[in-house]
Amino acid sequence: MLTLKVITENPEEVIRRLAKKHFDGKEIIGKIIDLDKTRRSTQVALDANLAELNKISKSIGALMKEGRKEEAEAARAKVSQMKEGNKEMEATLRDAEQQLHDLLVLIPNMPHESVPEGTCAEDNVCEKMGGIMPELPGDALPHWELAKKYDLIDFELGVKITGAGFPVYKGKGARLQRALINFFLDNAREAGYLEIQPPYMVNADSGYGTGQLPDKEGQMYHANLDDLYLIPTAEVPVTNIYRDVILNEAELPVKNTAYSACFRREAGSYGKDVRGLNRLHQFDKVEIVRIDTPQHSYQSLQEMVDYVRTLVEKLELPWRILRLCGGDISFTSALTFDFEVFSAAQKRWLEVSSVSNFESYQANRLKCRYRTESDRKTQLCHTLNGSALALPRIVAALLENNQTPEGIRIPKALIPYTGFELID
Repeated sequence: MLTLKVITENPEEVIRRLAKKHFDGKEIIGKIIDLDKTRRSTQVALDANLAELNKISKSIGALMKEGRKEEAEAARAKVSQMKEGNKEMEATLRDAEQQLHDLLVLIPNMPHESVPEGTCAEDNVCEKMGGIMPELPGDALPHWELAKKYDLIDFELGVKITGAGFPVYKGKGARLQRALINFFLDNAREAGYLEIQPPYMVNADSGYGTGQLPDKEGQMYHANLDDLYLIPTAEVPVTNIYRDVILNEAELPVKNTAYSACFRREAGSYGKDVRGLNRLHQFDKVEIVRIDTPQHSYQSLQEMVDYVRTLVEKLELPWRILRLCGGDISFTSALTFDFEVFSAAQKRWLEVSSVSNFESYQANRLKCRYRTESDRKTQLCHTLNGSALALPRIVAALLENNQTPEGIRIPKALIPYTGFELID
C-alpha cells in the first residue's frame, strides 16, 4: 500500500497519478489526511499527558515522606483522572489508526509516469515485436482439436473429475508440460535465479502482503476450515519469504524462481476466448521474483523483460511486448509489460507473461526493508515479479503454430527436455 508519507506530503500528485488508473482518490485522500491529523494531534496530547502523569506519580512518594498527605491524595486523584483521559485518547488513537489502515488498503498503487493513458486492453502500447509468423494451411486446427487428435489433453475427463478448467494431460501432452517446466527452471537458474519450491497454500497474512487480499479474495480458492488460500501464482509465497525481513543492501537484488501449480477462480469467464487452454482454473507456471533497491528496480524490470524475451525466442514463437495502459494495469503494479505470442490457428495474440514493478507498494504491506550500506538506515525495498512462463497458452501456440502433415514439430531448444522431436 502507499505510505502515509507519500500521501500527506503531496496529495495532489497522488490524486493526479491515481486518476490514470481511473481511480478517483480525492475523497479518500482527504479522509486519510484528516485522520492522520487526528492521529498526530492525539499522539502529541497523549505523550504530554503521559509525561505529566509520570512526573506527578513520582511526586506522590516525596509528598508522603514530607507528611503532606492531603497534597499526596490530591495528586493521586489527579493521576486517576488523567489515566481515564489517557484511556479515551488511546481509544481515539486506535480508532484513527484502524480507519487509516482500512482506507489505505483500498487505494491502488500509483502508476509510473510512463504508463500510457487508456481504459482497456485495446489502449495498451506495443513496444516491440519479433519472431516469424507461421504460414498454416486453411484446414489448420486449433489446439483443443489437436489435443484430441493426438490424445494429449482430455478436457472432458477434467470436467468429470473436477469441473471445467481442470484439464487432464496425457502421454506426450504430459511430457511436454514437464519438459517446459524444466526448460523454464533451467533457464532461470542459468540467469542467476535461486530456485524455490514453495507451498501451494498460503495464510491470509501472505495474501494481504502481496495485495491479493482484500482486493481479489473472490478470485482465490479459499479453504474455509483452515482459513488458507490456494495460490494464484508462486509470486505470493515466494515474495512472502521476505515479509518482516530486513536485508542488507549488498544482498540486493534478490533473484528467486519457482514452479508451481496456480489456482484461479476466474469468475465470470465465458465465451470463445476461454476455449481449451486459453483460460483455466488450474495451470502450471514458472515465476521469477526480485527484491531490489528503489534506485535499481527499473533496471531490474528491464532485465526481466529482456530475459522473458529470450524464452519466447528460444521457443520460436512470434511475440510482442505491450506496455499496459492505466485502465488495464493491475491494482498493485506501478508499471507492467505483457508478453503475447501469436496463436496461428486461432489467429489471435495470447498473453503468456506479465512482468511488473510494484515499487514499494507490496514492500510496505510486507514490511520488507533493507539496510543501506552508507548510513545503516532502513528503507522499503522494491518488489518485482514476472511469469517466465505460464504454460497453457505457450502450449496452445506451440501446438497450433508447429502443426504439419506429419505431426506437431517440437522446437529445437525443447527436444533435449521432451526426448522426442515430433508429436504424431
